[in-house]
Amino acid sequence: MLTARYLLRALRFCSSAPCPQHKPSAKLSVRDALGAQNLSGERVKVQGWIHSVRSQKEVLFLHVNDGSSLESLQVVADSSFDSRELAFGSSVEVQGQLVKSPSRRQNVELKAEKIEVIGNCDAKPSSKIKLPEENFFNVPAFLTVSGQLHLEVMSGAFTQVFTFGPTFRAENSQTRRHLAEFYMVEAEISFVKSLQDLMQVMEELFKATTVMVLSNCPEDVELCHKFIAPGQKDISYTEAVEILKQASQNFTFTPEWGIDLQTEHEKYLLKHCGNIPVFIINYPLALKPFYMRDNGDGPQHTVAAVDLLVPGVGELFGGSLREERYHVLEQRLARSGLKEVYQWYLDLRRFGSVPHGGFGMGFERYLQCILGVENIKDVIPFPRFTHSCLL
Repeated sequence: MLTARYLLRALRFCSSAPCPQHKPSAKLSVRDALGAQNLSGERVKVQGWIHSVRSQKEVLFLHVNDGSSLESLQVVADSSFDSRELAFGSSVEVQGQLVKSPSRRQNVELKAEKIEVIGNCDAKPSSKIKLPEENFFNVPAFLTVSGQLHLEVMSGAFTQVFTFGPTFRAENSQTRRHLAEFYMVEAEISFVKSLQDLMQVMEELFKATTVMVLSNCPEDVELCHKFIAPGQKDISYTEAVEILKQASQNFTFTPEWGIDLQTEHEKYLLKHCGNIPVFIINYPLALKPFYMRDNGDGPQHTVAAVDLLVPGVGELFGGSLREERYHVLEQRLARSGLKEVYQWYLDLRRFGSVPHGGFGMGFERYLQCILGVENIKDVIPFPRFTHSCLL
């Protein structure tokens, strides 16, 4: 059994191992661009939303913000750029040279060489809906399952957002992994175009948090003595099902493409992969909610979803790219009979929508993982679960 000090060294070694970089080095937040000291004409990329547009005969001025600063970055472009699509609220990616501004109003400005409109903004006002008075909120109200949909709203202004709070699940599960009320870390990130980008954030969150815990609380971790294996593996859902089908083990739930992975399947996959964390990606569309991005593949139709399985716990993270395409999301909501209820969510795709993704991590399951506690009810002071809500 490894000590906490050895685990810390192993995890740091794993964190320092070279890994593919998906984000270009020249990408800057608006805050970093405004604070740049080296103004030697370096080419950079900035992503954000247009706050104002001013068009003159030979030049076009944009003010772009990504939520990282109260001050917007001035973008100076040639008048040949099509200003009709460059409207207030539209999301854009601007590439060009960061130079010293001749104006006294700002120190730097971005001289645009390329402007790509990622999401147009439909500025037409929506009609007001009068709600009948039914109860305290005037509409039926329920305990939250997740803050994800509301986080997506906030990510449209601040690019990278997260929340940490209680969530509720009405699952009739009397297992060592399930609670009716638990805490979850949830994050949403704008301008994310691939599952690999999202998985990198999930991995870095897990490693950074664990390194901090091991650095500051080695005695507590050593008391529980949980082995945290360095390394990880990525497989698709389809590959996972094939691994399960070829297993000599008899499962209670027969593995078939299109069924959800059960606890026994997760345990086997972790063991098969060497008891290290395993990312499983690209799940069947029929298994996942309407907001996950359709991969548009076939004949086995999948969505860009990802789960992170860890030894001793099973699923720790769950996430996906979100469906940012208006008409695709509209069709999925209509097929599910949810279009009217989620019209507000659909409308987000009309106002400067961008490719984005997010994930959630169950905090109690994370504690189970790093502390080696077998039952989730032992890592929360007042566990609430099926048929038990005493406190």
